[in-house]
Amino acid sequence: MAIAQPDVITLTNTAELEDALHSELPLMLLVWNGETLRADVRTELDRVARENPGRLLVVKFDASKAPEVAERFGLGKHPLLIGWVNGEELARRNRPWNTDVQGMAEMLLTYAPADVPQTVVEKAPADNKPVKVTDQTFQKEVLDCPLPVLVDFWAEWCGPCRQVAPILEKLAGEFAGKVRIAKVDVDANPALAQAFRIMSIPTLMFVKNGKIVGQQAGALPEHILRDAIKQLINLAV
Repeated sequence: MAIAQPDVITLTNTAELEDALHSELPLMLLVWNGETLRADVRTELDRVARENPGRLLVVKFDASKAPEVAERFGLGKHPLLIGWVNGEELARRNRPWNTDVQGMAEMLLTYAPADVPQTVVEKAPADNKPVKVTDQTFQKEVLDCPLPVLVDFWAEWCGPCRQVAPILEKLAGEFAGKVRIAKVDVDANPALAQAFRIMSIPTLMFVKNGKIVGQQAGALPEHILRDAIKQLINLAV
């Protein structure tokens, strides 16, 4: 298994876990029993993984189908965050918050190698166009996204939606790397429209750190949309 990855690694079997535990890099391991993880914890794990490739290994393991792993780490009902260095456990946090992830990352990074090859630290290209989101990808592309997200609920037959589309295309390029603009076709993804009680389109939903912080129905002009995106970027959540 490669030890330098740009994102959180989700392991699926005990052999992969053993490999990770013997990594030369400090390891942050989140073990859980299959329940839904806190959005702020997922977001912070993703951030730590992206910002420290080649220095810190960030791994998740669902132990709901691996009772031997749950027993090994004393996993109870709630998720467990473990800091691991040179084959030994150094720290653990039961039912962790995002601040626990931050604190453990800072501790583990004191054991990280100082020099990282340039090929390891290259960043993935930022979104410069709106991203199409479905019922199946909404969690990953929106709620788990480390960037603020502007979600556009639209439909092909909607005239105002077509008016807003080129503006969002332009703003996606303008704010690439700072904001993700996601598009949800309500006809193709009725479950999402129902879940968020979308009564008219277009409707814009503003999301940051996995939380919905605003929602606006109707086609907004470019200058108002630009100001709204700037406010979303600067919003403390």
